[in-house]
Amino acid sequence: MAEFVPVDPFDLVIFGGTGDLAERKLLPALYHRDRDGQFSDDSLIVGVSRSDITDAGYADWVRDALDRQFAPNRVDADVWARFSSRLRHRRLDLTGDDGWAELGAALDPEHARVRVYYLATASSLFGPVSHHLHDTGLVDERSRIVLEKPVGEDYPSACAVNDAVGAVFDESQIYRIDHYLGKETVQNLLALRFGNSLFEPLWERGAVDHVQITVAEELGAGNRFEFYERTGALRDMVQNHMLQLLCLVAMEPPASMHHDDIRNEKIKVLRSLKPITEESVAHATVRGRYTAGIIDDTPVPGYTKEGEAAGVRAANQHAETFVAIKAEIDNWRWNGTPFYLRTGKRMPRKMSQIVFQFKPVPHSIFGDQTLEPNRLVMSLQPEEGVQLTLMTKEPGPGGFRMRSLPLNLHFSDAFAVNYPDAYERLLMEVLRGNPALFMRRDEIETAWQWIDRIIDNWAAEDIQPEDYMAGSWGPTQSVMLVDRDRRRWFNPASGQNALDSEKHAEIKQ
Repeated sequence: MAEFVPVDPFDLVIFGGTGDLAERKLLPALYHRDRDGQFSDDSLIVGVSRSDITDAGYADWVRDALDRQFAPNRVDADVWARFSSRLRHRRLDLTGDDGWAELGAALDPEHARVRVYYLATASSLFGPVSHHLHDTGLVDERSRIVLEKPVGEDYPSACAVNDAVGAVFDESQIYRIDHYLGKETVQNLLALRFGNSLFEPLWERGAVDHVQITVAEELGAGNRFEFYERTGALRDMVQNHMLQLLCLVAMEPPASMHHDDIRNEKIKVLRSLKPITEESVAHATVRGRYTAGIIDDTPVPGYTKEGEAAGVRAANQHAETFVAIKAEIDNWRWNGTPFYLRTGKRMPRKMSQIVFQFKPVPHSIFGDQTLEPNRLVMSLQPEEGVQLTLMTKEPGPGGFRMRSLPLNLHFSDAFAVNYPDAYERLLMEVLRGNPALFMRRDEIETAWQWIDRIIDNWAAEDIQPEDYMAGSWGPTQSVMLVDRDRRRWFNPASGQNALDSEKHAEIKQ
């Protein structure tokens, strides 16, 4: 049974306090942690925005946001009374000089509490906000700053942001957030590898045929349309989420669970990534953009029409909503083992998973029966769990028949507690001052260098996004990406959880 440990008293300031991230993720996460008794009575949550609303008006807005995010009647009256009492709002134009003193007046004047500044804003504002905080005297040794992804839009801008924030905050005070690192299954990678003697000897090129990392979304660009016009899926998803997953999958054993030991091993992976060159980019990468299609029996518009419906004309003909990459790691452990990365919008279902496909047995003693390679599947969402497929004999008379069956570990079944979601866990780690689940400066910048080279080579080779129908698993070229290596993507049956897909496929047969 998990135990919820209270955190020290704090002042938490959310820049972008009425924005989409605050509404959907941050405030619901904070409500849940307050519900479970992790906050002291004197802890404060201050929302900062351009809206001219009072503290009471902000509390009303937060209550409406919670009601929209939760099932009906999920907000407990007693918990809400406690949670709402700690809510404040301050009106502030982040690009101007006015309002900063008023923000400081809302915080603990003695600086006796942990002070966290959460920047749920564009990264171009990270530097100016940091300097305003410094000039107003709102930064001390107990202050921490949280930077939402993406940090920058390329390597030069990431360096500029890091320089600007680093001029005010020490590196130990900076928390660059990637919510995937807060997921239970992602952290369980460390437990699975380094807490069991079973897998680590097999975690290398001699036993693993290839690795697949998929992050699929049913949603389209929607209210992030303008953002996607500027960035695309490669910058939005691969530079942070997917490369972080790749690092945790491929890194060497750290000396300890200390945050710098883990980060040191992750940066080694990023530095070992084989550059995707102008000669290889056409075969090692795929760009896509969804057209109209059907998801869950519901027609959905294509990318361009979706933008027009939102009042935005799609002007960037290069903005991709799907990316697939064949990545290779040039080091002793993984040389020659491909890592296939895939992410896209308007896919058949929401799903994030990591698949390790092991090499087939070198010789079959079972005649012409097909032996499926062992496969380890780690599902990150919508349900978290681990599945290992093994070949076994079917029971009963009539011959020796082999079948591939899964061993499943569903976290929701195995643990009798509603464990915190990613943002809940990461917010608590910031308040505790534990940076292990956050990205260090050199990780961000090294990842951008690898991504920038792909973008430059896309432009050099004039590689355009290929159309794919909404509700499909991406462009035809993404199938060819793995088919050229005589492999295939592991796609769970539509509507099925990844952990149950093999069972579902056998029932259909």
